[in-house]
Amino acid sequence: MSTRRSKRSATGLVLACAAAAAVMTGCSMEEAVCGGGEYPVLAVGGTGSACAPGGEEPPEGYTRYPQGKVPEHVGDKWDTYWQTHTVDEDGRIVEVPSGE
Repeated sequence: MSTRRSKRSATGLVLACAAAAAVMTGCSMEEAVCGGGEYPVLAVGGTGSACAPGGEEPPEGYTRYPQGKVPEHVGDKWDTYWQTHTVDEDGRIVEVPSGE
């Protein structure tokens, strides 16, 4: 019985240390929309998105997300919002008709 208890204690200690290390290093369990050195861009007139290299303009057919409305993590507030909204050719935010 004491061997089983020791194994559980050791496992618990390892998990606690891993959790503490993640917190202390700022590690997040959320999946980033883009990798390091990239920023997210939105397809003009659609709900598609891509990642562009930092310091470069968005590729043709894409635009930067409006300031303050940039998704950072998959499933966050803005990632969800842009699944039903887009930016038109004039830069206006518009709702995407359902089914597109």
